[in-house]
Amino acid sequence: MSYSGNNKGKLGEIIAAKYFEEHNYEIVEKNYRYKHGEIDLICRKEGILIFVEVKSRFSLQYGEPEYGVTKAKQRQVRKMAAAYFYDKGIDECECRFDVIAILFDGNKDYTLNHIENAF
Repeated sequence: MSYSGNNKGKLGEIIAAKYFEEHNYEIVEKNYRYKHGEIDLICRKEGILIFVEVKSRFSLQYGEPEYGVTKAKQRQVRKMAAAYFYDKGIDECECRFDVIAILFDGNKDYTLNHIENAF
């Protein structure tokens, strides 16, 4: 099965959302957009709002998927979290930033690495 770049990312986001649901997280938003940015997933568990960046890869040619969450991407996700608080009128809320790294093996199998408090 072959996937284009966008389809790979969407498949990873679907798998990540399913993972969170199976682990008793509430999915608050999928692909939250504000102006020129996007957050893949926003979840809640035990009163903590979790902003999630999902990275999917089909090979290790460019390293592990989590290495794709660069400092610049981290800054962008933080900006989007601040925009989310502003947009939703949230003054105070405990939050964290997680990464879901998915490496596909070329078939339907994959490994998923959930990195809590990634940055």
